[in-house]
Amino acid sequence: MMQPEIFDPFHTPDIKPPLNDEWAAKRDLADAIRQLTATLVTTTSDAASLRAAAASLRAHNDALGQATRLAGRRAFEVADGGHGGRGCYGTRRSLSYELNPLDGKSNPLAAPLVTWIEGQTGHGRVTLGWAYEGPPGAVHGGHVSALFDHFLGITQIVTGQPGVTGSLKVRFHLPTPLNTELELAGRVKQVRGRHNILTGELRANGVLTASCEGLFVHQGTRLSS
Repeated sequence: MMQPEIFDPFHTPDIKPPLNDEWAAKRDLADAIRQLTATLVTTTSDAASLRAAAASLRAHNDALGQATRLAGRRAFEVADGGHGGRGCYGTRRSLSYELNPLDGKSNPLAAPLVTWIEGQTGHGRVTLGWAYEGPPGAVHGGHVSALFDHFLGITQIVTGQPGVTGSLKVRFHLPTPLNTELELAGRVKQVRGRHNILTGELRANGVLTASCEGLFVHQGTRLSS
C-alpha cells in the first residue's frame, strides 16, 4: 500500500505550492494585506482617503466573516470541511506553513521568511520593510529575537527531538538594516537529554548584526529518522 507523502517544507528554499485553490486565494489576500501595511506606514494620503479605505476594508471583513471560522491550527486540523472530511485543510505541518505568525504564507502578520535545512545547518533569508522599523532605518530588536526563536525552532528538527523554547540569549552587534536581504544560519551546539542547544547568526551583506543561543526542550516522542 502506498504511503501518503509527508509534507516537508524545509528541504529546499523553494516556496511550496498551496494545498488547494482556497489556500492559494488566502496567500493572495495575505500578500495584499502585507502590501497594504507597507503602504500604510509610509503613505501621506489625506484623512478622507484613509477613512474611505478603512470603510472598504471593514466591508470586506464583514463579508468574509459570514463563512464558518476555525479558531487555531488545531481546529483546521480536525475539521470536516468541504474537501473530503477530516484533514481536508491540511496536516499539522502544512497548516503551520500557512498560518504560523512568523513565516506563514497565508498569515499577513508573517514576514516573507524562507527557511531550509542543508545537512545539519539551517539557512534562512528575509527582507524586512518599514513596518518592522525600531531604531531609525533598522529592524526592531524584538522582531530580530522573534526571527531567531522561530528559525532555530525549525533548525532543531535535525536533532530528531524538536521542542518548545526554553530560553533565548540574543546579542545585538550592529543595527540590522531594513530593506536589505538578511541571511540566517543556525546549528546544533549540543543535545543534552531532552534539551537542544542551538546557535544562530543574522547577517546583512555578509556582516554579522545579531547572534543567538537558544535552548529548546523536547516534550514528546522522538521523531523517527
